[in-house]
Amino acid sequence: MSKKSRSKLWFLVHSWLALPIWFFVLIVCVTGTLAVVSQEIVWLANPQMRASPPSDDAPRLSYDQVLAALKQAEPLTLVQSIKRPDESHFALDVSVSYPDGRSTTVYVNPYTGVIQGVAPTFNFKQFTRALHGWWLVPFTNGYSWGWYLVSFLGLPLLVSLITGLVVYKKFWKGFFKPTLRFRHGARIFWGDFHRLSGIWSIWFIAVISITGLWFLIEALLYDNQISISSEPVIPAMSREAVPLSADGSPPPRIDLDRAIEIAMQKIPGLEASFVSLPGNGYSHLDIGGRGWYPLMFQTATINPYNGEIAASRLLSDRTALEFVTESMRPLHTGDFGGLWIKLIWFFFGLVLSMMVLSGLLIWTKRTALATANALKRSEKKQRTATAQSSISRETSEASL
Repeated sequence: MSKKSRSKLWFLVHSWLALPIWFFVLIVCVTGTLAVVSQEIVWLANPQMRASPPSDDAPRLSYDQVLAALKQAEPLTLVQSIKRPDESHFALDVSVSYPDGRSTTVYVNPYTGVIQGVAPTFNFKQFTRALHGWWLVPFTNGYSWGWYLVSFLGLPLLVSLITGLVVYKKFWKGFFKPTLRFRHGARIFWGDFHRLSGIWSIWFIAVISITGLWFLIEALLYDNQISISSEPVIPAMSREAVPLSADGSPPPRIDLDRAIEIAMQKIPGLEASFVSLPGNGYSHLDIGGRGWYPLMFQTATINPYNGEIAASRLLSDRTALEFVTESMRPLHTGDFGGLWIKLIWFFFGLVLSMMVLSGLLIWTKRTALATANALKRSEKKQRTATAQSSISRETSEASL
């Protein structure tokens, strides 16, 4: 075999070995696309998650009213936290614990305060996110190798974006004169589709690949006990700070709605989306939500007895590095602006998945054709060598 033929053979072997990598990328893209709207899919399948108002003009209950309704329905239940989803058609997620030691999350109607059902410990939302994020590989000691494997795919995705822009000369013309030919065969169609979808998805591919690489860096930092967080550790209240009642009963706490007003005074524009109630007599009350910057939560830690703010975590408290890194997860998942942002992320996730699939189809056809040609050349050379050997043998016999 000549040197040139050996080079082509090694190139074909290399091409075939690339197939598992991009097939894996395709699966990760498809599962990620489903994960974006997984909560909405569960909402469609589970009526208990829906926030159904009793009438068209029914007002939403305040946090205090929700807490009072739960206490009236189940007096012995301890409410740990109340979470109000970004989308108004979802029921409240309320974490509760029972006297027998059980802890769970229940769905509560935000208009009536009625408990509509119990949230499962593992549903389609958790499944798709676990499959997409770490390939269902369990976390044992630090991040699982599945997390590393999936997040590493951000690198070939980013490199493919850069090389694609270099290879496709004057790619910006695709914005003004998009070409998608339907009547010139599958190879032409998928080639046009691959280039066109890549052009219109440049921003999305960049966001997904860069944020995916951050997840890889995040795991490396965590597993090596390296922290870049400036968030302080808030100590529990001292015994002297907890007021005592004359009869030994638990001291009264401020209303949740009053605590939210205090938090909003500290954090202008705050939309309180979750409340974490004190777990014991020495714990604080935590209130948090988004403000003008939707990619990041702001929180206030409040003394539940006198309403004093013990600590806060504002946008201005973050370092420049934290401001960037804490924005990575919502940018990757599209979970920061309600249903419409999720639908945009879902659409471009489908486009990205189809782009990877079209690249696989183009690559497979090209590589399969090159492989077939290589086999034909090899067979032709073998037939030629056999014929020459037969002629040489006949010539030798004739000379004898």
